[in-house]
Amino acid sequence: MRPEGAALVTGSSRGLGAAIVRALASDGWPVGVNFSRDREGAVGVIAEIEGAHGQAALVQGDISDAADVERVFAELERRFGPVLTLVNNAGVRADGLAPQLEDVQWDQVLAVNLSGAFRATRRALKGMLRARYGRIVNVASVVGVRANPGQANYAASKAGLIGFTRTVAAEVARRGVTVNAVAPGLVNTELTAGIDAERLLAAVPARRAGTPEEVAACVRFLASEQASYVTGTTLTVDGGLTA
Repeated sequence: MRPEGAALVTGSSRGLGAAIVRALASDGWPVGVNFSRDREGAVGVIAEIEGAHGQAALVQGDISDAADVERVFAELERRFGPVLTLVNNAGVRADGLAPQLEDVQWDQVLAVNLSGAFRATRRALKGMLRARYGRIVNVASVVGVRANPGQANYAASKAGLIGFTRTVAAEVARRGVTVNAVAPGLVNTELTAGIDAERLLAAVPARRAGTPEEVAACVRFLASEQASYVTGTTLTVDGGLTA
């Protein structure tokens, strides 16, 4: 039986994060809906969750900022108790071929996608290790394992996140904490807008893009009590793209 606590999904005001936080709320988790700028979207997600008789809290914060990470966790802990499920979903893109990438494009993507996930994980583990229970799910990407020209910075952040997942999983497995990743392929969200979808779809055996709800279902399983013996793995959700 899981201890009392909360779930936090970073970047959950829209798209994939919103689908994930709704799925966790439907499993009975009090959830933190995190956003950096999209307050309106986050408020809408909370209204949906509360309309379905779930519990949710609005937690604003830039996950790339260490002080914001601490504040987000402190606010959620005061309301619902320790964060026992963490989904590192917040992500950004700043595409460009490697010779043309500016330092700011590199630094921003790594700061949010990788360093932000590290800081949130480090903070969450304090409560999880004390409780001897925890679920961490990192939202990676097939770009972390399969080349996609024009996304060197994004690929580096997601490949790093997969390696981070494996190592932290090995470190905390004996304390009842699991750490896994999901690696979505082409999924219909705002983050994939502008990508050459036709070129990618030609390589997808399923011949379609995925939905946020399909990815959220996988996260929901990895965050469940039934997934207690699954750790250190990366689940690709890509319609066969990396098969």
